[in-house]
Amino acid sequence: SDREDAKKNRVAYRYSGRCSYVGAEEFAKLKEDKVPFVIRIKTPDAAITNHDLIKGDIVTAPNEVDSFVILRADSTPTYNFACACDDMLSGVSLIVRGEDHLSNTPKQKHIKQLLGYEQETDYAHLPIILNTEGKKMSKRDDASSVKWLFEQGFIPDAIANYLLLLGNKAPTEIFTMPEALEWFKLENISKSPAKFDIDKLRFINRKHLGMMDDKRLSSLFGFADADIGKLAKIYLEEASTINELESKIKPIFAPKNFDGEWGEQMRIMEKLIADAPMIDTFDEFKSYIMKESGLKGKNFFKPLRLLLTGAEHGPELSDIYPLIKSYLLEVAS
Repeated sequence: SDREDAKKNRVAYRYSGRCSYVGAEEFAKLKEDKVPFVIRIKTPDAAITNHDLIKGDIVTAPNEVDSFVILRADSTPTYNFACACDDMLSGVSLIVRGEDHLSNTPKQKHIKQLLGYEQETDYAHLPIILNTEGKKMSKRDDASSVKWLFEQGFIPDAIANYLLLLGNKAPTEIFTMPEALEWFKLENISKSPAKFDIDKLRFINRKHLGMMDDKRLSSLFGFADADIGKLAKIYLEEASTINELESKIKPIFAPKNFDGEWGEQMRIMEKLIADAPMIDTFDEFKSYIMKESGLKGKNFFKPLRLLLTGAEHGPELSDIYPLIKSYLLEVAS
């Protein structure tokens, strides 16, 4: 077939025009014999110009637009025909999409012109995003899915911030959407592809988590307490996503393991904390437990950290204690 020959010769397929002109008698015979057919649109008489907001003026020659199919043999419309009709019926005035659709634009404009559509439609074709290997991102790349980014613990504000930085000259690296509205213009987007950098997104996500209202941040972990939001922010030194923060917060409120090396000391402290009065500062709390338990040095601080945080290492207990003191009976058990 013509299409197979074009593929073999590594050239773009062009319709040969074999069935462009079929007489009424021949058409009636073909229809009677139920010979399958498609409906094509005529090749335009002149070049089609698209005033792209990002790419500038793009001129497509008639032979590049070609005589393309608008209705398949099963009577279903093709993508370009359906798109053009939908845009016209919906009164769409601006179409923003990836530059991989550049070849579709002159075809859709051609359809609109032939149907007498007069409303002006602006087009803006965004540069493609490349993966770490410098190739166009595809569905095989996890980060190409916003759903995957949400599942990994990236928040909407950070994702939007990062995507706006790709191919844009922003006045500042970290910004909110209301701030972006002050300077963002489609016309200023770069024409060149941009590479997706997950580490940069992690950095931006960490910054946005740090900017979040404390009580709202705590709600991501099932609380409604600004202190838990402040606690989460302490861990932003070593965590960048909601998931990573949760892996730090969850062990604090989970039942502790008393079967390890420091189990005996932890049980002593657990009982003392259960019987202790409310103590405001960490220094007073530390002095009280140390005095009542008789434990010192490593025998004191190691089990105390495990009892309060469920981890052997982490931020200073003096920073953590004021934020969890209201939950001590739950934490130290």
